[in-house]
Amino acid sequence: MPMSCASRSFKKPPAKPRPQSLTDDGIDADMAERTLLRRVIAGERAALEALFHRYHGRLCRLLTCFIKRPDVIAEVIQDCFWDIWLNADIFQDDERVSSRIMSLAYHYGVEAFDPIEDTRCNGQSLRRHRNEHDELRNRLGAALDRLTIDQRVVLELVYGMGYALSDVAVIMRCPASAVKMRMLHARIRLGSALT
Repeated sequence: MPMSCASRSFKKPPAKPRPQSLTDDGIDADMAERTLLRRVIAGERAALEALFHRYHGRLCRLLTCFIKRPDVIAEVIQDCFWDIWLNADIFQDDERVSSRIMSLAYHYGVEAFDPIEDTRCNGQSLRRHRNEHDELRNRLGAALDRLTIDQRVVLELVYGMGYALSDVAVIMRCPASAVKMRMLHARIRLGSALT
């Protein structure tokens, strides 16, 4: 007599341990970066260079949220890694390496931001890279340009780079509630600008 599906007891095969990639919760990535950081503390320049190459693209993306001049962005990134070279030993064990590096870059970027010079550059360089025939992209770019620096950075860190709100709070050195408010106000302003 055949058994019905309801009366069979199926055993699930044991779950294979899934190897963690560098993106799974950042656990392996953070451990690898901590290893590089320990090597930087020991004075190994190759480790600093490896960290630089690992973060250069992400830092450029973060800084272009509010700085449009490539030379200023390059200088901010150099300052950030110079600080890491000199002060790598003050990184805390309870914070993610990526949060600390992004925080350094963000704060150096805010110090280097010159709204007058950036406004002159903004009209030429941003529009040159945009597809002029894509109306939505132009409207979105114009709406993003109307946001405050903090609102643009929060959107980029959360939606563009996938950071959790708690990590963004560490990066920006503010309470998580402030990050949530910046996100809320940014979404409201974007929504009203795009309707």
